[in-house]
Amino acid sequence: QYHLVESGGGSVQAGESRRLSCTASAVTYNIPFMGWFRQAPGKEREGVAYISRNGGIMAIADSVKARFTISRDNAKNSLYLQMNNLKPEDTAMYYCAAGAIGGSLRAEMYRYWGQGTQVTVSS
Repeated sequence: QYHLVESGGGSVQAGESRRLSCTASAVTYNIPFMGWFRQAPGKEREGVAYISRNGGIMAIADSVKARFTISRDNAKNSLYLQMNNLKPEDTAMYYCAAGAIGGSLRAEMYRYWGQGTQVTVSS
């Protein structure tokens, strides 16, 4: 059982950067894949990025490619999402997820979820 806690959300201006963190209650080295998702009001949850246990496999959604980067530090039981050049359309609740056996941007593939951290981008 993994308890995930996200942090780093907040209100920013368009063009600014933000780094989200997700800390797990147990060692993350045993988790094959971890990912970030987001959900804006009235929209479905969207896969943003995922990363494998050793970081060798990762993927970023086309909607944020070239602006967002995912990384993980298993020594700190942590997952990160670096978000650059933020846009108003990036406004959403961002969720950390873990437990997928294979890399996927599909929410149903993940077993463990955090409570989310809100990111609001104003123009």
